[in-house]
Amino acid sequence: MRVAFYAPMKPPDHPTPSGDRRMARLLIEALSAGGHHVSVACRFRSRDTDVPVPQTRIAKLGSQLAECLVRRYRARPAHQRPQVWFTYHLYYKAPDYLGPKVCDALGIPYLAAEASHAGKRAGTNFAVGHDAAANAIRRADALIILNGADLAGLQRITHPSRCHRLLPFVDDRTALTTSRAEARSALARELNIAEDEPWILAVAMMRAPDKLASYHLLADAMLRLRDLPWRLLVVGDGPEREAIVAAFAPLASRVTFAGLRSAEEIQQFHAAAEIFAWPAINEAYGMALLEAEADGLPVIAGTCGGVPEIVADGETGLLCTPGDAAAFAAALAKLLQDADLRERLGRAAARRVKARHGFNTAVTCLDNILKGVA
Repeated sequence: MRVAFYAPMKPPDHPTPSGDRRMARLLIEALSAGGHHVSVACRFRSRDTDVPVPQTRIAKLGSQLAECLVRRYRARPAHQRPQVWFTYHLYYKAPDYLGPKVCDALGIPYLAAEASHAGKRAGTNFAVGHDAAANAIRRADALIILNGADLAGLQRITHPSRCHRLLPFVDDRTALTTSRAEARSALARELNIAEDEPWILAVAMMRAPDKLASYHLLADAMLRLRDLPWRLLVVGDGPEREAIVAAFAPLASRVTFAGLRSAEEIQQFHAAAEIFAWPAINEAYGMALLEAEADGLPVIAGTCGGVPEIVADGETGLLCTPGDAAAFAAALAKLLQDADLRERLGRAAARRVKARHGFNTAVTCLDNILKGVA
């Protein structure tokens, strides 16, 4: 089946490795692995500020681009036209002005993954985007739910039969081949840090508002643990780097900022560390959390959004009340002082990801959904 793939937030091949773009790439790979021919339909980014005028202009431009796409597709032989449209991450800040119009014109199904609906945005500065996203959700022949927290809002405006659950997934086809000792020794040399203390890892972009809030909470929690041995490794970069470095200034000698890293390099950090810690303030579910678990790391996180679906409290990690630095510090202290518990949670995390969040499971699920609407 020929699939036109569209991500209103940013194209999936954007160089910045955010969780959204990693999931977009995974969806494309999973669709392709199911035997479907996937092409990126358009690089148009519909996300903008909360100023009504730019939103109106973006809506007009989106409508014009949709007409261009229809003309382009109609100019192709029938067997080279898309047979289904697939939009990823559709919500009031990033509506889809293209897919519904193209699907109506070509008479093909419209699918959307990780769509969400927030009724409270109606009549606000985001009203234009909110209405467009709601219309696209109502138009969808199938909605693929990655975050269970989105389900209730979607079912208010579309029939439940159109909602299909797909748990967030990782590419588990390539397992870690580096031992902890090898990865740890190599990183210790590169970063010039000691090996004889527990390493805590955090991986996240450095941007406002939610990631910045999580970094501040993490810094607050680490300050409460100054009497315990540990080394915090931070992987990521972004416009708020200076503010984040300042938040950790009182612990500067115990925090290492490793900058942006490739997926392969992050796997080496997973192999070398003992704990993955991220407050996950307002996270949808947290791809970085799932990737860490897949590589056998116990996770400490806040119970936001769909995080409890991927981190089993007491089984694969420890979950805390969102925004509670004291509780986060207590969870960290518990794992820092119990190596056996860290190992047990880490092994369970890898097993659970393999069983529930594997790549092949996603391939089968997506293929069944496409065949159901074709």
